[in-house]
Amino acid sequence: MSDTAETRSEAEWRRELTAEQYRVLREHGTERAGTSPLNNEKRAGTFVCAGCGQPLFESATKYESGSGWPSFFAPMEGAVETQTDRSFFMTRTEVHCARCKGHLGHVFEDGPAPTGLRYCMNGAAMGFEPQE
Repeated sequence: MSDTAETRSEAEWRRELTAEQYRVLREHGTERAGTSPLNNEKRAGTFVCAGCGQPLFESATKYESGSGWPSFFAPMEGAVETQTDRSFFMTRTEVHCARCKGHLGHVFEDGPAPTGLRYCMNGAAMGFEPQE
C-alpha cells in the first residue's frame, strides 16, 4: 500500500480491502472477540495497518489482555492518533492510523506497566511483518 492512502476514494478502499477490513477500518466496525489470528501471533516483528502498511506496534509491546483482541501497551511513535468516541451510549478513546485514518480499535487505561494503557486493536485492521 502506498503513502497516498489518505487520498483514496471509498471505491478504491472497497477494491483494496477485504469486506471485513473495510467494515473495521473505514466504517469503524469491530470484529468478534477471539476471531483474529493475530491474537496468537508471538513472533518478533511489527504489526502494521492493513490499509496503508504504516508500522503501528512492535511485537515487544503486545501482551495477553484476555479481551479477545490483540492488545498492546504502547504504539510506535507517531503511528496512531486518538479521538473521543461517544457511540453506543459510552465514551471511549478511538485509535486510528495516523497515516490513512483507518479505525484500529480503542485504548483503555487498564493496561500493564510501563504505560498502564491497553490498545485493544481489531486484528482485521492490521497485518504482521515478521522480523527478518
